[in-house]
Amino acid sequence: MPQQFAVPQFIDAEDKIMGPVTVRQFLILIVAALGAFIIWKLATFWLALVLILLWLIFAVVVAFVKINGQNFHVFLLSFVRTLVKPNLRVWKKDYNKEELTAFMQMVPKAVVKEAVVLKERVARGRLSELSLTVNSGGAFNPKDYE
Repeated sequence: MPQQFAVPQFIDAEDKIMGPVTVRQFLILIVAALGAFIIWKLATFWLALVLILLWLIFAVVVAFVKINGQNFHVFLLSFVRTLVKPNLRVWKKDYNKEELTAFMQMVPKAVVKEAVVLKERVARGRLSELSLTVNSGGAFNPKDYE
């Protein structure tokens, strides 16, 4: 009798720590709190308040906001990647003589093809004997009964 195994469902769901807060969100909030503490110690009072407010708003957005089902940091990385990459790709068909000679030197001079060894075909009867041996788990071997 085959064994039954539980197949995991929702493997893309993040583990929750406290209530609806996931591990990723908790770590982002911890880093934001540490950053706010460092800003508080290094900056003057009013500058620190403004910077901490902006820092914490950014941290909450990164931790909790999803755009099109993606976490905000994944969306932000994709957005930056599309800004950096060129929008239009143009195929450069024309090459000058120096580029063509450089390409010709990169190509190996002689390409040696390896000989292809053809295996002999297995007869239909032999194939059925092999499949019977495999299907029976090696319990039945036709050569034993010849």
